[in-house]
Formats: sequence, structure tokens, C-alpha cells
Amino acid sequence: MRIPVDSYRLPNGLHVVLSEDHTAPIVAVNLWYHVGSANERLDRTGFAHLFEHMLFQGSEHVAANEHFELVQRAGGTLNGSTWLDRTNYYETLPSNQLAIALWLEADRMGRFIPGLTPEKLDTQRDVVKNERRWSVDNQPYGSWWEKLPELCFPEGHPFHHSLIGSMEHLSDASVDDVADFFRTYYAPDNAVLTIAGDLDRTETVRLVEEYFGPIPRGAPRPPLRDMQVPPTFGHTRREVVVDAVALPRLFVACRTPVFGSDGYYAASLAAAILGLRTGSRLEQSLVRTQRVAAQATAFTYDLSKGSDLLIVDATANSGVSAAQLETAVLAELDALHRDGVTDEEVARARALIETSFITSLQSAAERADQLSRFATYFGDAQLANEQVSRYQAVSAADVTRLARERLGADNRVMLLYVPAPDDEIPANEQAHSMMVSA
Repeated sequence: MRIPVDSYRLPNGLHVVLSEDHTAPIVAVNLWYHVGSANERLDRTGFAHLFEHMLFQGSEHVAANEHFELVQRAGGTLNGSTWLDRTNYYETLPSNQLAIALWLEADRMGRFIPGLTPEKLDTQRDVVKNERRWSVDNQPYGSWWEKLPELCFPEGHPFHHSLIGSMEHLSDASVDDVADFFRTYYAPDNAVLTIAGDLDRTETVRLVEEYFGPIPRGAPRPPLRDMQVPPTFGHTRREVVVDAVALPRLFVACRTPVFGSDGYYAASLAAAILGLRTGSRLEQSLVRTQRVAAQATAFTYDLSKGSDLLIVDATANSGVSAAQLETAVLAELDALHRDGVTDEEVARARALIETSFITSLQSAAERADQLSRFATYFGDAQLANEQVSRYQAVSAADVTRLARERLGADNRVMLLYVPAPDDEIPANEQAHSMMVSA
């Protein structure tokens, strides 16, 4: 399946991607800004995630929360998300309502600062702080996605610090700080606008030019701090977190080739063989046969800079100790590292990945997101059409080579959660940890 892709740039640098499909009378608008937590100053962490909230609080011609109201009244849905190296905003609407989504996105790209007030900043700062309390500080295992990057990337690396940011930094953020961050990163020459679905190309090009064309380029963007890390950790690093959790849970991370590289596809297939759905090694061995795990999966982070991560995530069954879970998980990793994979395993994993990817492209919203992804990271939305062939080019020997180079004991970070005595920690006491390197 090849999807139509039509890309061009406005004079102000905005990368526009169109994908016409008249299967259903809907259209998806997807705007990726090439900014995430990796771009933050170390004394102002959390800005990218804060902006995910702030940009829904109005602009010069849009009142707070009116963005939601206008899209929903038009019969559409919308949201936004933040990651380590990108932020995106998206709407899906009936195709005859395309103009309202484009106008809203253009107004906040070009005229956000006139609508910025200290009151809006204070409100959204509190919202983000509460989100942190609920999703990280008071959520069982909630700190894993903060602790694991801290262990995998050295201090000062753009991927080391928390995506959601620190309470202190959020408190210290001023309106001027927010305005400066916006001027630097939320500009047309740092963005990809993808429109997919039931569109008329001539009218869509006219609307994009009318709404986005007058927006000036952004301020010069500072370069990212050094992203390079060695291909492996060089040892096994292990942290134990004693927390108010019911069952032990283990995360194992290995450094792997970055998203889009040749080695990435071998790592992606290795992760699928280990832990994608019921036919995977972890599911068959740990969950069904040994019954030491209630769930066990594996996946890649899909990072396009520095190093990607392959992560195993396993939660123990009731009555299974942390030591039993750890032994079983490492045995599966050791077997893959030692013995490699079979042609049949690669064929199964490839079929699962390809089916999921092709199915996603049939949705206007998912198609727009994938096109934005490749346009943002590599400057070429057409690469979405090359993904199936990239996976098909990977052999069992390639995956075995990747496993032997990257999945051994010299390239593992382990984060193990264990229940506190009586499954309780006083409310005012932080979870504590012990670290061992070998």
C-alpha cells in the first residue's frame, strides 16, 4: 500500500504535507513542532509539556478553551501530546470544516503571545503540577518513565531529565520565559503541517497560504546539547525502587540504533519477537508456561537522535518474588543474545508490525501523524511509504547480529520495583532506591 504524498514549503519555512483520500468525508490536521523536553534549558525543564497545555489557552483571536469548543461544535475531535523530541497538535473534523482547524492552528502559531497572561500561566502551571502528582508521584510504578531515561542517559544529556519537568522549575517559570520559548520553537520554520483525508488540493493550498503564509520565521534556535553516547552502556546497571506497589515489576533497557537507521529495523523486530502480543517469547514463556509474569512486553522508544532504547517491561504474578521475575526475564534476554532468532520468528514479527502500520495508514488521523513524523525527523514524508520494504529487507541473521551486539549483559539498565513491607509507604515518605553497577 502506497499512500499519496504531496509536500511543499511556504516561504516562511513551514513544511506542508498533503495526502488526499476521499474514502470518508473527514479530514485530519496534524501539526508537529520539532521541540520536546530535549530542547529545554536545564533550569527550565517541563516547558515543552507546559506548552502542550498553554497552547489550548487561547491566542489573540481565540479565548481560553475556545479551541476545544469550536472544533467540537464543528463535529471534530482534537488533542495534543509531548515527547522527548517533538510536540504535536491534531484535529479530525468533517472535511467541510477544514478551514476552522487551519485558522485555529495558525492563530496560535502566529498570535499566541498577545493572548498570554500571567493568570493563564498560573492556571496551567497548577494543572501540570497536578498532572505530575497524579501520573508520577502518586501512581504505582508512575516514576518509571522518568527514572529509566535518567539511568539510560548521562546527566546533562538532552534525554536525561524529566519530560514533565520539576515542580521547582515550573514554579520559577515567568511569562517572559514562556514567551521566549515560544518565539524560539513554535514557528513555521520549525513545524510540519500535515493534512490528510477528504481534501480538495487547490482549496487546501489556498487556505494554508492565507492562514499560515503571513507568519514570520522564528528566532534562531540554539543547537541541541551533545546527543552522542556509546553504542552500549558497557555494563549492567541496576536500580531497585521500594515503593507502595502490589507486585514486583522489572524494566530492562538496552541501547539500540536510532529510529530510521538500518539497525533500527532489526532492533524493532527483536523487540517484537521478545514481547509483541501473545505469540512472543516473553508471553509464551513467562506468562503462559512459567506463570511468573502477569504481563510481559517489549518495545522500542523510537528515538531518532543519539541512541534509541529497546525496553522489556514485565510485572510479576501474585506470589512471585522480584528475584524470580528478574531471573526469568534475564534468561529470555540471554537466550536471544546467545542463540539469535529463527526465520519463522522474524516472519511473524514482521507480519505483525506491517499489519499494524498499514492499518494505521487507513485512518486519516494516524496517516497524518505518520507523515508528520517522517517529515519532522528526516525532512521527507515519503519515507512513510518505505517502511514496509525496510522491514522486509531485514533477515534473521540481521536480527541475530543485533541481539548479539546490543542485548548482552554489557548493555542493560534494570529498574526493579519491589513492594514495600506490608505494601505500604507513609504518605509523606518518598520511594527509596538502591543502585548496583557491575
